[in-house]
Amino acid sequence: MAGLTVRRYGAGQLEEVRPELLRVYAEVYADRLHEEFHSVERFAERLGWSAEVPGFAAAVGHRDGAAVGYAFGCVLQPGTNWWKGLRGPVPGSEVTETGTRTFALSELMVVEAARGTGAAREIHDALLARRGEERVTLLVEREHPRVRARYEGWGYRWFGEIVPFTDAPVYDAMVLPLGR
Repeated sequence: MAGLTVRRYGAGQLEEVRPELLRVYAEVYADRLHEEFHSVERFAERLGWSAEVPGFAAAVGHRDGAAVGYAFGCVLQPGTNWWKGLRGPVPGSEVTETGTRTFALSELMVVEAARGTGAAREIHDALLARRGEERVTLLVEREHPRVRARYEGWGYRWFGEIVPFTDAPVYDAMVLPLGR
């Protein structure tokens, strides 16, 4: 996206960008904010949880001084609940986390005006640059097959179906080897 600048942040810098993340989230999910799971309050709670996990990182894309998108995640720790709710048989070795194996991409979103410009990919790549983990995982709502197809085009593969919280929708879990 022309004029896009992307900056990375760690957990200690979260408060600096939290208002921008909440604003972008509210804009992207404007039509679903009435759903408890998609409310700004629940999102803020999930953001806070992510920032408490080792390896938290965020990348925020700005254009003309305003945030147009972001991505954030953390490193899955031993005993993580990330894979809780995974449906179907998956070998235990695939969901055993070491604290250095998997980066969980919790959110990646851009405002409507930035969609189709390459901003999402640029923010994604900036977040994952210099990561030391073996792989990255993310969840895509089953209701968004076009988003899933985009991630598949970026090299992600389907891993399984998952319901991460009791009040969450059904997601497709996806994994991308980082080749490190």
